[in-house]
Amino acid sequence: MAIETATSDSQRPAVGLWTLPNQLTVGRLALSVVLFFCMGYGAYAASFVIFIVAASTDWLDGYYARRYGLVTTLGRILDPFADKLIICGTFIFLAAIPGSGVAAWVAVLIMARELLVTALRGLLEQRGINFSAEMSGKIKMVVQCVAAGMSLFLLAFEPSWLIAPLTIAVWAAVVMTVYSGLAYILRARRLFAE
Repeated sequence: MAIETATSDSQRPAVGLWTLPNQLTVGRLALSVVLFFCMGYGAYAASFVIFIVAASTDWLDGYYARRYGLVTTLGRILDPFADKLIICGTFIFLAAIPGSGVAAWVAVLIMARELLVTALRGLLEQRGINFSAEMSGKIKMVVQCVAAGMSLFLLAFEPSWLIAPLTIAVWAAVVMTVYSGLAYILRARRLFAE
């Protein structure tokens, strides 16, 4: 079995590559494929359930990795990739579905922010500078998940009372996407200057 260190700190014990957090992340990647298939065929109730399960594993894998010292290089690469795939993919699909409450420009904005932060992270980590997630990025992810989940619920069950709260949730996701993107840009600028 391949072995890699939990962190760059040589004092931490080595952990296996196929840890529970990594298994959960791979499971989330697989669920995203099923989710997009269901969304593409209009199975919105199944899409809603799959999205909730997949989004929950994001919190769970991070908790286990930190709590039990199971942070791996593979996990540091796969986890943000899985997050971006499921969020960007879901919003792209939602933007293409009439009545979802998600406009195309919202999906473009979310995708642009994710690509920018990924590029900044790559540049900084090539220089050996840690550019891990900030609290604003984690809050952004939660707000985006709430908006996407509400949109899928609306498509699945069509409750008219959900339209106004969904509009608020989508705008909150837009605000947090922009805010967290700016926070990462300012942090990257500061780190490049040091």
